Amino acid sequence: MQQTVEIAKAVSWKNILVISGLTVLYLLLSFVLIGFKPEQLFLVVIFNVLYYTSAATRKFITGFSIFIVYWIVFDYMKAFPNYNFNAVHIESIYNAEKYLFGISSGSSIITPNEFWLQHSTTFLDVMAGFFYLCWIPVPLLFAVYLFYKNRELFLQFALTFFLVNMLGFVVYYIYPAAPPWYVQQNGFHFIAHTAGNTAGLQRFDDFFQIHLFKSLYAKSSNVFAAMPSLHSAYPVIVLYYGVKGKLGKVNIVFTAIMLGIWFAAVYTSHHYVLDVLAGVGCACTGIFIFQKLANKSKRKDFATYK
Repeated sequence: MQQTVEIAKAVSWKNILVISGLTVLYLLLSFVLIGFKPEQLFLVVIFNVLYYTSAATRKFITGFSIFIVYWIVFDYMKAFPNYNFNAVHIESIYNAEKYLFGISSGSSIITPNEFWLQHSTTFLDVMAGFFYLCWIPVPLLFAVYLFYKNRELFLQFALTFFLVNMLGFVVYYIYPAAPPWYVQQNGFHFIAHTAGNTAGLQRFDDFFQIHLFKSLYAKSSNVFAAMPSLHSAYPVIVLYYGVKGKLGKVNIVFTAIMLGIWFAAVYTSHHYVLDVLAGVGCACTGIFIFQKLANKSKRKDFATYK
């Protein structure tokens, strides 16, 4: 009872009304745009519970709100497929990949994806699956670490993460692109409303007799958003802030995860090498822009202080 009174004192009625209003607005807007999904209710329950439980949990969930906004934007992309705005690149990117990174196979040239499709092994299937599972948990766990150890660096990391995603989303709409597995299954013909596909990650599910990746890719916002590979961008951001935070040997782990995700993206036919390079470029661009803006802000604050 006393704890409830303390929380009520800490959270103003204005804040309660704002949080309640945002919760209802999110659920209604989600229902209108993409229909009701259990994870939407899970998200608002987690947010509200953490916001009202204590000052510490409220500070935590408020700090991580930027990741929630990212997820909501990503989820809402289902309502606005990028192929409704620009033509999907299928054959052109396939030919560019073959031209730049083609591998000789007998009398023909094949893409790296096609090469690995012919030379897959159980060991590589399992390894690629585990690396690909790191693409979200590692950035989030790293963010949690920074939140408690270095709040300033956490804020920089979170804002950079959000900026890189927004840059990636813009490219998705400017340059819709089909992933390698789409060509393997459908050729160069565009088929709207194509469902997400596990591609080479299905071999991971089959080995462990689970439906992990199948359930994840069933929620895919848009399969024609292969370039840039944000899977490949996230570990770059993590490594950059790991180096900036002077984490020492931990950065060796981050580097291994980064290289593993890049390999897995191509090995499993979810991305071309070009997609991976675009993802790396997107991450570097986002980091550069944020650092420029941050440095400019610091100089302005310093000038004002003087």
